[in-house]
Amino acid sequence: MSRLKKLASLTGIVAIGLMTLPQASAEDLKVVSTFSIISDFAKNVGADRIAVTTLIGPNGDAHSYEPRPADAAAIKDADVVLANGLHFEGFLQRLVKASGTTAPVVELTKDAKLLRSSLDEHDSHDDDNHGEYDPHAWQSVHNAQIYVNNIADAFCAADEAGCQGYRANAASYGEKLKALDTDLKATMAQIPSDKRTIITSHEAFTYLGHEYGLQLLAPLGASTGSEASATDIAALIRQVRQENASAIFLENVSNPRLLEQIARETGMKIGGKLYSDALSAEDGSAATYIDMMRHNINTIRNAVM
Repeated sequence: MSRLKKLASLTGIVAIGLMTLPQASAEDLKVVSTFSIISDFAKNVGADRIAVTTLIGPNGDAHSYEPRPADAAAIKDADVVLANGLHFEGFLQRLVKASGTTAPVVELTKDAKLLRSSLDEHDSHDDDNHGEYDPHAWQSVHNAQIYVNNIADAFCAADEAGCQGYRANAASYGEKLKALDTDLKATMAQIPSDKRTIITSHEAFTYLGHEYGLQLLAPLGASTGSEASATDIAALIRQVRQENASAIFLENVSNPRLLEQIARETGMKIGGKLYSDALSAEDGSAATYIDMMRHNINTIRNAVM
């Protein structure tokens, strides 16, 4: 056989081989998630059957996020868009409209047990207007299970063939969430009732406090995008002294300067960093939702004991 014929023969074999390679990536359900915590839920439900694009990555702040052209392109190409809802992603409605997508936008707080927001309407600004309910519902493990169930529903609607797997994955992850809730309650039981008042940057942990018996004070209200006035800070310092708050905690998405000022003026210690609206990087202590919740409760326990 001539060299030319051999080359043609080999080329044909390679072409046939490429045609028979699995094309899973082309068939993946294309999912856009608004921020990292939702992406972690989605990956646990979808596993290797989905491809997830996260708009706001680890340590990102949804309150100050400015969408990029690539975000609109990702949403336009998506099969499903997963969002928190409750006005948490103030940019999303404009972004979805600009993208021209036909994908469903699924608000995962549907059917969650919601707490009313303490943020007064006159304190909110444009896209940061969180409305009637506190949007940080994922800080309740019970609500996290509802997010997961809503994700499974959304994936089943978009990919009927994969539905059985999505349901099984959601159930398996749900068992892990139940174990997490049991562990968090056991950790909190170690903290005396008179040491359960703490300070965080903004009101992202109301659900955590409600679930596990913490009282939280926050100078920035419900949004990191708001600013605390001198009067607000003075009032908070008085409240800290009156209620004998145990520790001040920084947040991964907030500027620490204000809390450092309060710590100086009250003589309180800074107890560490909590993760509120975003996970840590992969090499951090809160790279998954379960890791985040364990880290936060353990950090609080270790600081106030």
